[in-house]
Amino acid sequence: MDDAARTRALRLRAQALTGPRAAGVEQILERLVGVQAQDLAFARLAFRRRCSSALTAADVDKALRERAVVWTWAMRGTLHLVRADDARWLVGLLGPIFAARGRPRRLALGLDDDRCERGVGVLRDVLGAEGPQTRDALAPRLPVDPAGQAAAHLLAYAAMRGVICRGPLAGREPTYVLLDEWIAPAPAPPAPDDALAALGRRYLAGHGPATAQDLAAWSGIGLRRARRAIEAAAPATSARVRDRARPHVALLGHFDPYLLGYASRDLVLDRRHARRIQSGGGFIAPAVLVDGRVVGTWRRAGGDWLECFEPVAQDVRAALERDRADVERFLAAGR
Repeated sequence: MDDAARTRALRLRAQALTGPRAAGVEQILERLVGVQAQDLAFARLAFRRRCSSALTAADVDKALRERAVVWTWAMRGTLHLVRADDARWLVGLLGPIFAARGRPRRLALGLDDDRCERGVGVLRDVLGAEGPQTRDALAPRLPVDPAGQAAAHLLAYAAMRGVICRGPLAGREPTYVLLDEWIAPAPAPPAPDDALAALGRRYLAGHGPATAQDLAAWSGIGLRRARRAIEAAAPATSARVRDRARPHVALLGHFDPYLLGYASRDLVLDRRHARRIQSGGGFIAPAVLVDGRVVGTWRRAGGDWLECFEPVAQDVRAALERDRADVERFLAAGR
């Protein structure tokens, strides 16, 4: 096994894509820290191959309803699913970074600091008195133009301040709730340096082998902070991996952590095919994985559901068909 193959094998194991499967959603989030979740339908699939084969999409929704999992802005200033036990310290560490970075855009939308504070006060009052509300219900009550993007940016700012998070779905629409009412109070928050070290340890445990550059890209905290986090993290033990008798095959969904966790995808994705996985912006297409390498993309519907970038063996194609059936099993209970 060459160095590149060994690194891929170690990352597959760290991300729970090989080896023993986790019992449930919380265990995977403990390992990965968070799963990107701009769209909950996409986020659910990240748990399928990493958890018990009995897990379904409905179990992910149940973890949210039971408040074991929190849906809020975290790494890279984007929406993630995180454990309730991690929500406060992650927001405390990351929220101020991304709130500061988002200030120029808020100002362009007419959200100066005073208006933001008034908006946060309205959210405290309305959500405290009336409970979960959708963005459409909240926007006319906020000190913003309800027809534009200001309301969305104000809600994200309030979440980065640790005031709100997303709550239960109202049909297909997310609602917003007060974080302090949604999850149990936490002990005293860790000191910033301790939180940064914890982020480094958790990241390496769920993504390693990885570098400070990888941590900076995954978290959005910047390279200087990432270096401090890696230096403060305890050295990871070197796991042993063996050549597999059969290829490891998996269908990964949109925005899978395996493709979002590092500064570069060159180790797993040939640059000639990179735009077929990320065609523009931050959108990450579903990926076909064989032994840790992306060899194609896929879709749920249609006879041409599988698009491989290179020829695959018949046993690999048969394994992909079985995994496709498991995708349907996983999603069926969530319909």
